[in-house]
Amino acid sequence: MTRYKIQISGIVQGVGFRPFVKNLSLKYQINGFVKNDSSGVEIEAQGVDSDLAEFVSQIRQNPPPLAKIVDFRITQIALQNDEDFKIILSDGTKTKTTFVSPDMKICKDCISDITNPKSRFYGYFATNCTNCGPRYSIIKTIPYDRKNTSMREFEMCDECKKEYNDSSNRRFHAQPIACAKCGPKLYLYDQNRALIDGDALMQTERLIKEGKIVAIKGLGGFHIVCDATNCKSIEKLRNAKNRPFKPFALMCRDMEQVQKFAFLNEREKEVLLSKESPIVILDIKDDFSLSPLIAPHIKKIGCMLPYTPLQVLLFESLDYPIIATSANLGDEPIIINIDGIYEKLPFVEFVLDFDREIVNGVDDSLVQVVDDKVQILRCARGYAPLSMKLQQTLAQNTLCVGANQKNTIAFGYGDNLVLSPHIGDLDSLANITFFKNTLDTFKSFYDFEPEIIVCDKHPNYETTKWAKEQGIKLKEVQHHKAHLGSVRLEHGLSGDFVGFIFDGTGYGDDGALWGGEVFVGESRKYHFKPIKLLGGEKAIKEPRRVALSILFERFTFDEVREMDLECVKSFDKDELRLLYTAYTKNINAPLSSSVGRIFDALASFAGVLQVQSYEGESGLRCEALCLEEFEERFDYVLGGDEIDIDILSVVLNKTDSKRELCTKLLNTLSDIIIQIATNEKLDIILGGGVFQNKTLLQKVLKKAKPLDINVYFGCEIPVNDGGISVGQLWDVALDL
Repeated sequence: MTRYKIQISGIVQGVGFRPFVKNLSLKYQINGFVKNDSSGVEIEAQGVDSDLAEFVSQIRQNPPPLAKIVDFRITQIALQNDEDFKIILSDGTKTKTTFVSPDMKICKDCISDITNPKSRFYGYFATNCTNCGPRYSIIKTIPYDRKNTSMREFEMCDECKKEYNDSSNRRFHAQPIACAKCGPKLYLYDQNRALIDGDALMQTERLIKEGKIVAIKGLGGFHIVCDATNCKSIEKLRNAKNRPFKPFALMCRDMEQVQKFAFLNEREKEVLLSKESPIVILDIKDDFSLSPLIAPHIKKIGCMLPYTPLQVLLFESLDYPIIATSANLGDEPIIINIDGIYEKLPFVEFVLDFDREIVNGVDDSLVQVVDDKVQILRCARGYAPLSMKLQQTLAQNTLCVGANQKNTIAFGYGDNLVLSPHIGDLDSLANITFFKNTLDTFKSFYDFEPEIIVCDKHPNYETTKWAKEQGIKLKEVQHHKAHLGSVRLEHGLSGDFVGFIFDGTGYGDDGALWGGEVFVGESRKYHFKPIKLLGGEKAIKEPRRVALSILFERFTFDEVREMDLECVKSFDKDELRLLYTAYTKNINAPLSSSVGRIFDALASFAGVLQVQSYEGESGLRCEALCLEEFEERFDYVLGGDEIDIDILSVVLNKTDSKRELCTKLLNTLSDIIIQIATNEKLDIILGGGVFQNKTLLQKVLKKAKPLDINVYFGCEIPVNDGGISVGQLWDVALDL
C-alpha cells in the first residue's frame, strides 16, 4: 500500500475534474480525497501499488475533455485510515491562480439531449454540461462559480439543482447549467427592434431560407448569417459591409456537407470535429458548387461546424451551408450585445438574441493544417485564454502588450504564461477600448499587477504609447526578435538557429521598416534589399506603388511612362510625375525590407491586382495561382548582408504567365531559406505573417527534409503578430 499527494495545475477547475477522479477511485479501489486548492486540484490517493499506478496514469493520460494539465506533481506521504474516497467541495480557499477555461463546443451527450424528445433538454438552445459550453465568455472573475458568471441572474430549478449537486452526474457543478424552465430565453427581433411572435428558432430558419441577413448570438459574440448559396444575399452583405473580396467563413451542418466543396485530409477532419471547433482553412474543389462570391479569386475557404446547441438546432431544417461571419464594423471587435447590432450594423434585417450576457467577447479561432500540424492563425474561442508553463520562473509579474495588428496580451507570473484571446488591430477607438477592457479582465482574474511592461519598439504603436504612459518599469523588444522568440518559447528551443522572419512591416533597430530579416542566433545577419514605399502606408494598400518604386530605381521617368505594364497604366501622367518626384526626393518614401511588399510588387507586375481590399490579399491571390510542378525561380544575389531578387528582368521579358510568375516567387523564397540554412549549417525557425502562406511553408518543409534540416514555426502560438506578446515575454525570460 502507498499513499500519494498529487498536485495538479492548469485548467482543472470547473471541468468535471473532481467527479472524474472520484469515478477512477471506484474503478481502482483507491481511498482518499480530491479537492480544489489555491493552484488547481489536490488529491490524496491510497491503494495497492499496481492499482495506484493505473489510477495516476489515467489521470495524466485521459483527463476530462475540457481539462488541460500543465503541471503534475506527486509526493509519497504517510498512510492513513480512509474508508472511502471523498470529493471535498470548495471551502473558499480558491485564489486567483487557477487558469480560466476557454469556451468549448457542445459535446455529443448534450447533442443527444437536445435532439431526444424524451430528454428534459429537448430543443433547448442553451444546454451544456461540465464537458462543454461557455466558460471564458461568461466569467466576470474567478473562482469560477455561478455567482461570478452571467448565469448569476438565473436561479436553478429543482431538477437542475439536483443534477448540479450530484457528483455522479456529468452536470455536477456545471456553472452554466440551465433548462427551458429556469435558463436563458431566445428572442427574435425585426429591423425596427419589434419582437416577433412564435418559435424564434423556426422563424430564423425560415428567414435564412428567404434570403434575409440575420444576426445570431453565439458564445463570444454575434455572427452575421445568410444563405451561402444565395448570391443576392451575399452581394447585399458585401456591399453593406464594404467588403468586396475578403473571404467569408462558412458554417456547415456536418462533415458530409463540407466534403461536397472542399478537400479534407484526416487531420483536417479531426480538427473540424474537435472540442475547440475552429474555422479550418481548406482547399476548394474545382467544381465548387456554392456562390463564387464567398471567396473571390482564391482557392481556399474557411469552414466550421456548429459548436453551440442553438447552431445544432438551426441546422435541423437547413440543408445547405450558411455564411457565418463575425458581427463587427471594419476592424472593430466582435459585437456582444443587441444594442451594438442596431447601432453599428443597420443593414441586419433580423436579430436572434438570448438574455444570457456575454461578459467577454471572443471571436472564432482560425487554423490551418500544415504537415499534419495544426497552425493557429487566430487564437480565440476554444484555444484562448491559452495557458502554458515556462521553463524559467519570472522574477517579476510581466505584462507584454504585443503589436498593433492582430493584438494579443501575454501575462507572465511565476512560471506561468497566459495568452489572451485575439483582440485585433488597434486602428480604432473601439479596439483600443477592447484592449484596455481585456487587460482589466485578466488583471481581475489573477489579481495581477504588472511590475514590468514589455512593448514593441515602434513609437507609433498604440500599445507602445499606452505602455509608456503607465509609469512602470518598461522594456522595448524589437518586433522581429519577438517573432523569433515566440517560436523559441513555444518549442522550447535553445542554442543557435537561423531564423527567417518575413512579414509586412516592423520597426527595426535602425529606425527603418524591416520585414525580410534573417537572424543567426540572436543577431540579424541578412535582410532583403529595401524598397521605397511611395506614399508610406498608402503603398501597403496599393501594390502598384511598390512595383512603380522598383521601376523608378532602374529607369527614368520617361522610360517608365511608356511601359506597357498595368501598374504604370493604372496611374495618369500627373500621378506618375508626382510619385517620381517623391521617389527621387525621398518625400514620404520610407525604405522597407519587407517580404510582404515583395509579394505586393509581384502581384502588381503580374497583373494580379493593383489595389488591395484587405490585408494580405496579394499573397493569397499569388498563392492561389501557384503551379504545383513548376520548379523555376527568379535569379537572386546573396551578397554581403543583402538579398536581392531580380523580379524585374523576368517581368519585362513578358514570357512568363501570371501563374508562372507567382510560382517563381514562392520557389525563390523557399530556395533562399534552404541555401542560407545550408550555408550556416543550422536548423530553421520561421516567423512572421508571411509564413501563414501554406504553400510557401510546405515548399520549405519539403526541401528541408532530405537535407535533415529541422524546421520550426508557430503552431499553438500564432506565427503572425498574434504571437508578438509571447515573443516579448520570451525576451524577458531570456535575461534570467
